[in-house]
Amino acid sequence: MNNKHSKKGFTLVEIMIVVVIIGLLAAMAIPAFNKVRAQSRQKAVTNNLRQLAAAGQQYMLDKGVTQAQYTDLVGTATDNYIRSITPVADEAASYSGFLLTQGTTQVSISSPGGAFPTVTYNL
Repeated sequence: MNNKHSKKGFTLVEIMIVVVIIGLLAAMAIPAFNKVRAQSRQKAVTNNLRQLAAAGQQYMLDKGVTQAQYTDLVGTATDNYIRSITPVADEAASYSGFLLTQGTTQVSISSPGGAFPTVTYNL
């Protein structure tokens, strides 16, 4: 009498192989995800700087000056050029207090006292 019982399920080796494959996929995907995330944050900061530079340039042209304070550009007053700048997560600096200086081909954004590095946006 041949009683053949079919065993349903996975063996321990099969489950371990699946776990190893998932681990390898995660090991490849997590660094790529972090890289894309860092790039998107950098692009958001660059976009904020571009908006500040454009508003600063417009302000300087309108007023005939070569420098502009952050408070001259951003706010809810009707004569401000930007309503608000939203800092990106993990951004090192708040934009308030920055001074924009216009050169012939670029706008530089620097913080008072040099607390944060000067960023230059080429026009």
